[in-house]
Amino acid sequence: MAPPLPKTPLKILLLHGYTQSGPLYRSKTRALEKALVKALPTYSLQLSYPTAPHLLLPADSPSYFSSSTRPFETSSTDPAEPDPVPAPATENPSEPDSWGWYTRDGEGGYVGLEAGLEVVARAIRQDGPFDGVIGFSQGAAVAVMVAALLEEGRRGGFGKAKGRIEYPGSFSMENGGVVQVPVGFVVSYAGFRAPMEEYEGFYDPRVGTRTLCVRGSLDTVVGEERGEALMRVLRDSEELVHLGGHFVPSGKRELAAVCGFVRDALDRVKRQTRIDGSMGANQTL
Repeated sequence: MAPPLPKTPLKILLLHGYTQSGPLYRSKTRALEKALVKALPTYSLQLSYPTAPHLLLPADSPSYFSSSTRPFETSSTDPAEPDPVPAPATENPSEPDSWGWYTRDGEGGYVGLEAGLEVVARAIRQDGPFDGVIGFSQGAAVAVMVAALLEEGRRGGFGKAKGRIEYPGSFSMENGGVVQVPVGFVVSYAGFRAPMEEYEGFYDPRVGTRTLCVRGSLDTVVGEERGEALMRVLRDSEELVHLGGHFVPSGKRELAAVCGFVRDALDRVKRQTRIDGSMGANQTL
């Protein structure tokens, strides 16, 4: 009997929401992890859950409180619109385990975004390269930014000459390249786009990475308008609406849709790789 074929490594980066942490996000996405393992039997799933760099205090999220009333909801806030969330379990309740990829100043600017992206770049160097990124709320906003930064030709959209932030140095290599090749997909749970002109480099030109935008029809934190604003800057996107609020849904319908999207995205990357390989071979001949 022939030995089983080795599984293909599948590395996915998961970015938590505002007031969460990597370990908390992992505990809230167990259903998704199990569904992906079952739906992708030829892959060896490797998930990475970095924690954002900015420690948040209660004053940073006044509505943050301890609750166990919604155990299946990965609810979180974003800096613009606080929303009650379950507090993570810690050994010492007086020590917060609440983090953000950035905070916001009085004018809506993203304070500390470069440090947040630096944590992501470090995760890519240590655990990547990644095949895809899955994020929730603020983490979803950053996930789209990360996908954009890895695309070819993106660097020219940044810079003070255009009134925009500089291309993040943490994503640059000494040889002029970027920290890894473009990812094959993004899953954005309750994601949104940065609204200010200084961040337009992430979206101009539009993001080409295939993206699934998942939103709740009852989400009052990141509403339909903000979700649509994100989709307008995505060149290849799909939308999945669930009958809930601001959380990562774990219903069978939503899990099946996400797994199907990831599987299709991986198949597309495989096909494109074969086409590129054939073109290269023909050019060699």
